Amino acid sequence: MDDTWVIIPLYNEEDVIADVILDVREKFPQVVCIDDGSTDGSADAAAAAGARVVRHPFNLGQGAALQTGFQFTLADPSMKYVVTFDADGQHQIADVVGMVERLRAGEAEVVFGSRFMDDRTKANFAKKMVLRAAVGYTNLTTNTRLTDAHNGLRAISRRVVAQLDITQNRMAHASELVAQIGASKAVYVEHPVHILYTDYSKAKGQSLWNSINILADLMLR
Repeated sequence: MDDTWVIIPLYNEEDVIADVILDVREKFPQVVCIDDGSTDGSADAAAAAGARVVRHPFNLGQGAALQTGFQFTLADPSMKYVVTFDADGQHQIADVVGMVERLRAGEAEVVFGSRFMDDRTKANFAKKMVLRAAVGYTNLTTNTRLTDAHNGLRAISRRVVAQLDITQNRMAHASELVAQIGASKAVYVEHPVHILYTDYSKAKGQSLWNSINILADLMLR
């Protein structure tokens, strides 16, 4: 798995980031955390757990963190695939293994994680409706057809990563990324994934209000 980099945008996740990185590195040793201006010990904890750490001097937003991660991984000539992975423990490494295997098999150049392809992810009704509205808007404004456009778990081939230029720093970056992939004519598939909503991840931004903010950012971008 040395040809696969896992990019983790990181902002004030000192309590959980070491465990997240240790779990990821059991399967994928190449991990880079983009510390986006954290004010706690997140960066030091990530480095101690074995991740490379790139630091933003202040908080620029998740879109900027991902773009920094893309640029960092492209500097490695042996990189073939990139995975985007959240820092709060809601993503499952078993899903990543399956997604990267689909890239290796040549099935697609991009694999999007979708929490709506099976019933493992337990989101409340209101959250599902807001996220589905965001998917509908994204599908109308991009050359893609997805069931879950705002899932942070993705696996992307090098050719596509090299074409990405994310400029939206807040939640609308996810739709911008989808739009650029659609414009590139890259072959993509969706893969069922399990998003684990814990009390911690909800407190860190996985609330219904955060989903509403996604819609607001999309309309204002």
